[in-house]
Amino acid sequence: MTQKLRVAVAGTGYFSQFHYDAWQRCPEVEIVGIADVNKDAAKAKAHESGAAPFGDVATLLDGVKPHVLDIITPPPTHFDLIEMASQRGVSVICQKPFCGTLETAQQAVDLVAKNGTALIVHENFRFMPWFGAIKTVLDEGRLGRLFQITFRLRPGDGQGPKAYLERQPYFQTMERFLVHETAIHYVDVFRYLAGEVKDVSARLDKLNPVIAGEDACLIMMGFENGARGLIDGNRLCDHRADNRRRTMGEMLVEGEKGVLELDGEANLTFRAHGSNTIETIAYDWNDHGFGADCVYRFTRHAVDHFVHGQPVQNTGAQYLTNLRLEEAIYRSHETGRVVAAL
Repeated sequence: MTQKLRVAVAGTGYFSQFHYDAWQRCPEVEIVGIADVNKDAAKAKAHESGAAPFGDVATLLDGVKPHVLDIITPPPTHFDLIEMASQRGVSVICQKPFCGTLETAQQAVDLVAKNGTALIVHENFRFMPWFGAIKTVLDEGRLGRLFQITFRLRPGDGQGPKAYLERQPYFQTMERFLVHETAIHYVDVFRYLAGEVKDVSARLDKLNPVIAGEDACLIMMGFENGARGLIDGNRLCDHRADNRRRTMGEMLVEGEKGVLELDGEANLTFRAHGSNTIETIAYDWNDHGFGADCVYRFTRHAVDHFVHGQPVQNTGAQYLTNLRLEEAIYRSHETGRVVAAL
């Protein structure tokens, strides 16, 4: 592609700030239009980026004819927007929770396959730099056989009647919350690090009575390679960190030759089996935006795909595996049984 990648954006909510920042830092990209049902919000974002503002996405797509539509709107809107874009030959990047349900997500994947357009899910946690560093250590074989990955999710923002209201108030009314909105990130990260999942078992709880959905979970994942994964999460307790939203918690990766540990300050250390010596694992990261600039890292990955033809992770079709595992997690909680991955 010799011309700039023409990107249109749907949505101006809280998290969109990280998307706009990331697109504007990619020299191959031009933001050509921004749409929101609140046209004043679209105008404000458009003023910052030099793009044209619109009150609806159909008019946006017809008016600026982008190459890519970045969808940062609530899940109930996703399918219709994907359909609008795909029917016009426009590729899509879509935030999660992707389409809200597995059934609708499958319909979206089938639609873009029929129309021959690209669909990528904006799953940015696997692009947090510490997970990339852990992946490198695992691929090098330094831990030997992998036994278990544990993540303790502890952002500490879920206590009291005002929980989540400052940033993302819709969290309070989601009937499926912690797994559907947050733990799904770690389902994807665990697959990135340890491979495919064969079964899950889960217990879910609601600790804060003011919210509609669950806000605590214990999710055990059995991997095809014999390793185990444990997502031990709740959003009421916190962890030691100067910014508790940076890593969102702490991780332990245990293997036959040693243990990797990630703390809330993004320090990554290794201790060999049988030793008490702690070695720091150095890696590059930038304390910018959300999750050490993971939104930019994801966006850069997507641009390299669209502009330079590089392979891409987390296409809509690939992401369906995460959604099937999500359904298995909820079913395990409801039945009290271990549920095979679909």
